[in-house]
Amino acid sequence: MLAVPAGLLSSGPSPLNPLGLFWMAAAASWAVVLYVRRQRPAWITIGAGARIGLVTGLIGCWLAFAVSGGSLFVDRFVMHHSSEIDSDWKKGIDAGQQWTRQIAENMGPAFSAQMEATSAQNEAWMLSPEGHAGGQAFDLAIASAFLLFFAMAGGALGARLLAPARTPDV
Repeated sequence: MLAVPAGLLSSGPSPLNPLGLFWMAAAASWAVVLYVRRQRPAWITIGAGARIGLVTGLIGCWLAFAVSGGSLFVDRFVMHHSSEIDSDWKKGIDAGQQWTRQIAENMGPAFSAQMEATSAQNEAWMLSPEGHAGGQAFDLAIASAFLLFFAMAGGALGARLLAPARTPDV
């Protein structure tokens, strides 16, 4: 249940999404605390906390991915903001191409010519509808991977810091 608000707060339309990594880690830590309170184990391992964080993260990441993707769909096709989305995408591609040209110029003329040819092919693909959709999906997948990693880390940290410590057998 904690993954749902964390996923919603971490999604693209949320004004609080820059803190998404924090939301995921906090939700996973809180899930570990609730597990420990309910089950009352003698102790919990860091690995078990990471697994609880993994489950929390999977649900939250799936929700954040779905809400962010749905928001992009609504902006593009329902709200008819496709020209703004495409111009922002083209600006990003152009900035990347400019950066690539600057790097290639410093590497020498032979490398620069090879890089220019490869760069032109990549630019053409990235400006195609398939490239744009693939790029957006890849961006969402990378963001979800980071959220998942932080959820696992939050679960492990919750198990380490908030759960009862293992007492040595006497």
